[in-house]
Amino acid sequence: MRRYGLIGYPLSHSFSQRYFTEKFRREGITDCSYENFAIPTIDALAGVLEEPGLRGLNVTVPYKQEVTAFLDNRSDVVTSIGACNCIRIEDGVRTGHNTDVVGFGQSLVTRLEGHHRRALVLGTGGASKAVEWVLAKLGIDYRVVSRRPRSGTTDLGYGQVDAALLGEYTLIVNTTPLGMYPRVEECPDLPYEALTPRHYLFDLVYNPARTLFLRKGEERGAVVENGYEMLVLQAEESWRIWNA
Repeated sequence: MRRYGLIGYPLSHSFSQRYFTEKFRREGITDCSYENFAIPTIDALAGVLEEPGLRGLNVTVPYKQEVTAFLDNRSDVVTSIGACNCIRIEDGVRTGHNTDVVGFGQSLVTRLEGHHRRALVLGTGGASKAVEWVLAKLGIDYRVVSRRPRSGTTDLGYGQVDAALLGEYTLIVNTTPLGMYPRVEECPDLPYEALTPRHYLFDLVYNPARTLFLRKGEERGAVVENGYEMLVLQAEESWRIWNA
C-alpha cells in the first residue's frame, strides 16, 4: 500500500484527505491511502517520516518554511522561495517541491486583466512566498502588507493602505487565515470603500467559499476568487510529482 498524507496543525480545515480519498475511489486506485498527520510541532515530523510505505506528503500551515530543514533535495522553486508544500519520498530520499505556485498561477490568470499590474500581498507566511514568486514571474509589481512589517523590506503596515494606494494597486491577494471557518467574521483591515470594479480580490481561503474579505469586494463590484480551484490544481500537481 502506497501511503500519502498531510502535515500541519490544526488540520480540521483541510480538504486534502477528502479530496484524495474521493480521487482514489473515483479513479479505481486501490493501492493508495491518504492520511492526516496533525503535528503540534515540526519536530514531530521525524516520527511521521518513519511511517511504513510513506511515499509523499503535502505540507500546510504553519510548516511550509520549517519543513525545508527535513529535505534532502529541493526543487528550484523551493530553493528560491524557501517554502515547500509537497514532498516526494523515494528510497528514503525526501525531495521538496512547491505546488502552490502552480495552483495559484493557473487559477489567478483566468480572471487577470491588463490593468492588474500592481498587487498587494496580505501576509508573510509560506503561502505568500509562492504568491510573490508567481507575481514576479508574471511581471506584476507587488508590495507585501503585514501586521508586523519586516525590517529592511518594503513591507507596508495595514495602516498605510489607504484609498490612494488602492487606486494604484488593483490586485489584492489574501494569504492570511483571516476569515477562515469558524472565524468567518474576520477580514483584513483595509479601506474596502475604496474598492471598484477594476479591483481583483483573490483569497487563498476556501472555507467559507465567500469570506468577508471577498464579500466586501463583491459589494463594490470587484472581481473575486477563492482558493478552492487553487487547491485542486496544486493537489493534482502533487499527485503528478509523486508518480513521475
